[in-house]
Amino acid sequence: MSGPALAVGRSAPKLEAVEKVTGRAQYIADLARPGMLHGAILQSPYAHARILRIDISAARALPGVHAVLIGEDFGDHRMGAFVKDETAMALGKVRYVGEPVAAVAAEDEATARRACQLIEVAYEELPAVLTIEEALAPDAPIIHPRLAEYFKVFPAISKGNSLSYTEIAEGDVARAWRDCEVIVEGEFETPAQAHLAMEPCGALAEVDAQGRVTLWSANQSVFRVQANVCESLGLPMARLRCVTPRVGGGFGNKMEAHVQPIAVKLALATERPVRLILNREEDFQMVRVRHPAKLRMRTGAKADGTLVARECELNLDGGAYGDDSPGVLGYALLMSRGPYRIPHMRAHGHVVYTNKLRSGAFRGFGNPQVSFAGETQLDEIAERLHMDPLELRLKNILMPGEAWFGGQAVPSNGLLDCVSAVRTASGWDARTTLPAAPEGKRRGFGIALAGHISGLLATSAIVRVLEDGSVILNTGAVDIGQGSDTVLTQICAEALQVPIERVSLASPDTDGSPYNWGTTASRVTYTTGRSVVGAAREVERQIKEHAAEILECSPVDLELRPGGRVGIVGVPEDLPFVAVSARAHWRKGGPIVGTSSLVYDTPTLDPKRATALGLPFQQIGVFSFCALIVEVEVDEATGQTLLRRAWSAVDVGKAINPQLVEGQIEGGLVQGLGFALVEEVVWDGARLANPSLMDYKAPGFLDVPYEITSIIVEHPQPDGPFGAKGVGEIGLVPVAPATANAIFEAAGVRLRRLPMTAERVLRALLAEEAGHAD
Repeated sequence: MSGPALAVGRSAPKLEAVEKVTGRAQYIADLARPGMLHGAILQSPYAHARILRIDISAARALPGVHAVLIGEDFGDHRMGAFVKDETAMALGKVRYVGEPVAAVAAEDEATARRACQLIEVAYEELPAVLTIEEALAPDAPIIHPRLAEYFKVFPAISKGNSLSYTEIAEGDVARAWRDCEVIVEGEFETPAQAHLAMEPCGALAEVDAQGRVTLWSANQSVFRVQANVCESLGLPMARLRCVTPRVGGGFGNKMEAHVQPIAVKLALATERPVRLILNREEDFQMVRVRHPAKLRMRTGAKADGTLVARECELNLDGGAYGDDSPGVLGYALLMSRGPYRIPHMRAHGHVVYTNKLRSGAFRGFGNPQVSFAGETQLDEIAERLHMDPLELRLKNILMPGEAWFGGQAVPSNGLLDCVSAVRTASGWDARTTLPAAPEGKRRGFGIALAGHISGLLATSAIVRVLEDGSVILNTGAVDIGQGSDTVLTQICAEALQVPIERVSLASPDTDGSPYNWGTTASRVTYTTGRSVVGAAREVERQIKEHAAEILECSPVDLELRPGGRVGIVGVPEDLPFVAVSARAHWRKGGPIVGTSSLVYDTPTLDPKRATALGLPFQQIGVFSFCALIVEVEVDEATGQTLLRRAWSAVDVGKAINPQLVEGQIEGGLVQGLGFALVEEVVWDGARLANPSLMDYKAPGFLDVPYEITSIIVEHPQPDGPFGAKGVGEIGLVPVAPATANAIFEAAGVRLRRLPMTAERVLRALLAEEAGHAD
């Protein structure tokens, strides 16, 4: 493909910007169908209980109620991304407070909610398992007695309340400790974090005259919705069409099923459209959270700072159902070495069932938890050796051409440039000469590095040239606000040398879109973008074949030119696409359509270098890199920590849309700031204590750094679309450890539990002062 860049590298505005700003964007809550009913859900008040009896008679008799469904109406059909362990509604027993026990469809939402209150349920309460330690105890109550029978999509190692055990090893850790002259070890804890998407989860289902269902829902993959709903209801996939309107954020919590199966079942039962939307409290209680984690990590180095060995034991609280938990554990362990050379490495751990709402995919997918521990320990080693933390990282940094933990090749690695960029931009080497902090405040800098993947599973694309030479692109990828619709359009426009305005993107629809696994794992730009380029190349081939016959030359002598034209190399005259497409439509060959399908197929492990047990991902990779430096200010009297400035450099391969890349870097940083300092889903026993925006603290305007410097580094990925890699998650990953390291430089206290709230920082300060006083 030839010609100057038309679209790639341009900060084109989002395609839907005007639609959203003017309020014309249609979300689930804006959709309605003729004769539509409204749904509501009755939730369990118990964390673990056997359902003895459900009396729905009073609810069913309430005027305006059209259907009341319980678990038995759904049957014993199970869904799950890795382990098929979850029914759409509680069947036989409940496993967390808030689990759906019954659902109602009525003429209006108020009536539906009133009917739920009239349902009488008799429970036999069972002992609840609420912590990782309780789950792994030998005498623990078993949450899923049928675990051994559940279908598993990978060779899971499951037993008791351990949903999945994974282990990865490289080198000889046991022998390597004797070569270490400094060893640091410690325990770390990270909390559940709410996704807090602006739009709560919801769905609208309608049954046509043939009994086929159309489902609109807030989701991150119409194809995952289709699979989950059909698995959980025992429906053939051909009977369900899934469509996505605008989505008000996801961050992972809309990747797997939420209320879609219930909405579909209510529509089938009533033969009328049913819309079911969770309120904010229900969304907190029923959907999913970031995995709470407990880690033990040990890292050893030589006296000159050369890293030698690391062992990581990671245990995750997966909640009541499997969801994406085995994948999060496996991926986190793959990331536990960080972007460094550590020749001897062992990472292992469990994800366990507990009687809490399920944990699932969340921006970073386990990487923020292990990075918090790993990057903290690098600073501890630097302190012990009296080395600059940045220099210690440079001494051990993963160099271009070197492999990731497990042996996977890394063909694109711009991490050195990232470190250099933030070092210069932040003035790291001169930080001790900065003006002193105001009285009662302490300031410090912290650094952390990260790597993250963007290659995963299958995708496809269709590119079609219309009669007038304009282009339709269809990928099935869902834009959840990050701008993938715009980026994929830019990739297509660049590949065909046409203006962005002459490319239209079709909405995700399982009836008409080619398959795409999902908008998750930072994968759309890289993975789906590759399919877009592949489909465009097929279109280019057909255009050149038609043009060659018109111009009486060989196709190899032709080139695409800006503006949607094709001509002979070195000859100024050319043809517009309209002339070629009109010939294809009306005279010879048929419409010009290009398709491309692929699955990411690079092995995760090199068996000559590493071994693994229970690893869910056999093919995952393509690495982006990030270096982050932050400056914090700690209040000595209150312990409050403010992030004053931040410098984040990310190797994205190629920035298709620089402004959107910067937005992802900044958004990830702010969400990571919440994870680091204030966000925590808190349980009061088995019940959520803060399921509202009044009680759940997230960063506000005054909490965000007054200066965020986003630096784009471009080390092209050889097989990426125009060299691009993913950027969606990586900006979040190093925020917590960089902040923790900055707090230590500022105040001399090392925190190993998140969030690092003002109270926890203050307690650490007081303990430090008491220690010195002694």
